[in-house]
Amino acid sequence: MKKLIILSILSICYSVNVNAQTAIEKRTVSSPSALLDFAAGTTKGIILPAVETMPTSPANGTFLFDKTAQIVKMFQNGTWINLSGVGSNAAIVPYSGTVDNGKQTIIGSRTTKIVDGLGNYVDGPVDGVVVLESPNKALVLPHVANPQLTVKGPYPGMMCYDTVSKSLAVFDGKLWNFWK
Repeated sequence: MKKLIILSILSICYSVNVNAQTAIEKRTVSSPSALLDFAAGTTKGIILPAVETMPTSPANGTFLFDKTAQIVKMFQNGTWINLSGVGSNAAIVPYSGTVDNGKQTIIGSRTTKIVDGLGNYVDGPVDGVVVLESPNKALVLPHVANPQLTVKGPYPGMMCYDTVSKSLAVFDGKLWNFWK
């Protein structure tokens, strides 16, 4: 009987670890394919990190606001792609926290993957504060209708999915930029 109880507990722990999903401002995740999911009807978005120094080992799919260039960027296949024009970093609140201890939060896995010199994915450190890692789940951005009209006081580097234009919306500190 003890073995059965222990096996049951282990299988529950294993299934929770393997199928980890996080809902923000709601109780459950809407989509079985979502690793991170946000409440519907929001006027809030994800605020990307505003960096002064570009990461040295970014993973594909890394998003950030480059404070020096004042541009929202995404890392893809060894290249930084501009997702906005030159914006403004004037509204960014200066960082006054503690010294970076090199730690990160990984959701969906115990480790994260990087591409080695041969193009293979291997476990390794990635420059990222929050890393979403899953073989079959994705980030579901906050869905915002007309963010350029409904988000009051957007912050540089804010990102969401515009449900009206059906596109990725990123704020560069001056303007909203839309990607289909």
